[in-house]
Amino acid sequence: MKKNRQEAILSLIESENVSTQEELMRALNALGYSVTQATVSRDIKALKLVKVPLSQGKYRYAPAKSETHEASDKFHAILKNSGRSVDFAGNMVVVKCFSGMANAACAAVDALIEERIVGTLAGDDTFFVLCRDETAAQTIAALLRTYIES
Repeated sequence: MKKNRQEAILSLIESENVSTQEELMRALNALGYSVTQATVSRDIKALKLVKVPLSQGKYRYAPAKSETHEASDKFHAILKNSGRSVDFAGNMVVVKCFSGMANAACAAVDALIEERIVGTLAGDDTFFVLCRDETAAQTIAALLRTYIES
């Protein structure tokens, strides 16, 4: 039962933007799992779920990647302190940085290991992110904008 419930949780967070334990509890109850907030909390911990940023300051649950929280914090700090603006055109994202900072910020993006990113290229104050398609570029631009503007 526990394994099935945890598989249902992973399926839910993959298909929906679940941002709170209460939302997750309601969704599981709707699927026929009788759970409490404490059970959901234990499952979140067991599955090592983390909250990842969406656009407009919102967050959602997602499985933790191989990066540690410390690496994630460093990534956020690098982008926040070096980035100035983010834009995209077609499948390309352009990030403007303070002079001399684009290389570090670009390296942080490279560390994401994101399947929607094909590659990156950094200059002194600008770096480019080549994405698989325009939808991916729009998503990556929104993600990077969230880090820079937070």
